[in-house]
Amino acid sequence: MTEGEKLLWSELKEFRRTYGVSVRRQVPVGPYIADFAIHSHKTIIEVDGEHNFTPEGLNRDAKRDAWFAQAGYPIIHITTADVFDNLEDTITTILARLGLMK
Repeated sequence: MTEGEKLLWSELKEFRRTYGVSVRRQVPVGPYIADFAIHSHKTIIEVDGEHNFTPEGLNRDAKRDAWFAQAGYPIIHITTADVFDNLEDTITTILARLGLMK
């Protein structure tokens, strides 16, 4: 895991205790490995770093995202910068997308 993924994971692993939602990290979903998956909400969370924004990374991610979408898994894309600069807002965004805001 990247440093951004590790920091986000430190928060996401508490979702089970706090919200009753199990988050798995580095999980196979079809032919791909998702950074994080929430199977109960059929949602993928991807942490995008510099390599994701290269032409090769954009092409690879577009294919993966299309596969996830066809399989019924919406994707929450988060940049590494957001994780480090706005972790609280990042968690709020994830909770909102999952319908878990208290």
